[in-house]
Parts: sequence; C-alpha cells; structure tokens
Amino acid sequence: MASPSTTLHKPAGKTALTRTAALWLSITLLGQWVFAYFIIGFYGSSTLQGHFEEWTKNTALIKGYVPGDTAGNWAFAAHMLLAAIITLGGVLQLVPQIRARAIAFHRWNGRVFMLAVMAASIGGLYLTWVRGTSRNFISALAISGDALLIIVFAVLAWRTARARDLIAHRRWALRTFVVAGGVWFMRLGYFGWILINQAPVGITKTMDGAFDRFIAFGCYLVPLAVLELYLRVKDAGSPGRRFWTAGVLFVSTLLMTVGIVGATLFLWMPLLAKV
Repeated sequence: MASPSTTLHKPAGKTALTRTAALWLSITLLGQWVFAYFIIGFYGSSTLQGHFEEWTKNTALIKGYVPGDTAGNWAFAAHMLLAAIITLGGVLQLVPQIRARAIAFHRWNGRVFMLAVMAASIGGLYLTWVRGTSRNFISALAISGDALLIIVFAVLAWRTARARDLIAHRRWALRTFVVAGGVWFMRLGYFGWILINQAPVGITKTMDGAFDRFIAFGCYLVPLAVLELYLRVKDAGSPGRRFWTAGVLFVSTLLMTVGIVGATLFLWMPLLAKV
C-alpha cells in the first residue's frame, strides 16, 4: 500500500494525464521521424544534386518542380530542407531527459529549430502567395494563419528563454512545436480520415470539400486546442478535468497513430519506392 504522504503528493488523475502525455510524445517522436526519413529519402539526393525534376514523382505536389522557375524551385528546395531540420530537431526539444542532461544541446538545438521554423514560415508565405502553391483562397488563408502563428509563438518562446522565464518559455515552445507541425498533422488527418471512412469523404481534387476546409485550419488549430487544454489542466485542474483531459489526449493519440500508419503505408513508402 502507498503511504499517506505518497498519496497526498499524487493528485488524482495526474498520473493518468502524465502517462497519456508520455504516450503522445512517443508516438509523435516515431511519426515525425518517419516523416523526416521520407523527406530526406525522397527529396535529399535530388535536391542536393540539383535534379529538381525528380520531385515530379510526387504527383500530389501542386507546384514542386516548375521548368524555368529557378527562384521558385530553389525556394521549394530550401523549404524542404528546413522541413527536415524542423522535423528531426523539434521532437528532441520535448524529451525531458535531454533538457535535464544535455542542456547545451537543448539550447543550441532550440535556436536552430526557432530560426528554421521562422524561415520556413516566411518561405511558405512566398510559395503560397507568390508562386501560387495553394489550390484555393481558403487553403492559402489557412496556410498564412499557420505561418503567422508560428512566427509569433517562436518569437515569444525566444524572448521568454532570454528572460529566463522557463515556465512561460516551455509553454510558448510547445505552442510553436504544435503549429509548426501543421503540415505533418494535415497528412495524418487526411489519411486517418480516409482509413476510418474507407473513402475520401468530403475530399475533392480542388481541395474545397467539407473535410478539406476543416483540415486546412484544423491541422494546427485542433492540436493547439488540445495542447491548451492540457496546459491548463496539468497543474491546476480538478481530478475530474484531469481524467477527462487524459481521455481527450488518449483519443487524439489513437487518431494520430491511425494517420501515421495511413500516411506511411499509402504515401511515404510508395514515394520512397520510386527513388
């Protein structure tokens, strides 16, 4: 039996919430590194060698390689390189053991991550509004909203770190990580939705279906809402709210897992097979 002092120091529901958060982190780590493996495997060699025409093997790209568009092609190449850096380094910032035992790495990796997400966001705005990589205005608006949130959150995470306000810094860093993963969450959302429904319900080729419009904004606003719920309940919530939040986080993790499996089997692996 646990001693009375042990019981008093473990608020009801906090263990469940901590464990589901750890499960979410583990699945996110696995899924984002699979995504990074795909980015490096599919885009790495062709991009470094300047063979941008190889990108056309990914028929889902709206404007990847465009003959004669040197500036646009290089902008897209830089965007993909930054995506690999963000995906590989972002999750490492969340690992408690790294923060505790490798603080120097955590700080430098954090600086690289913040600079990369801001650069990728600015590049994303260029690709969206100048190069025209969105199929419709709603999609362009959603991408722009995500980019602006990334920039604002990254600046606030940086400022709070410099001010040594570690509690606020971790909150803003988590927000930055979540909204920076919008592209990844979007892919998981699409393939998870298709697997669950066994059909592309609400999805059109022009990306103006009901689900298209939802996931355009939901790919970053829904994860951000779940994070905000977790942050508010983790330390100050009632036992009931902690259990309820743990349930929301667990269901979110299950849906994310379905999306990772779907994207891996039906998007990333088939494209890697073409390399």
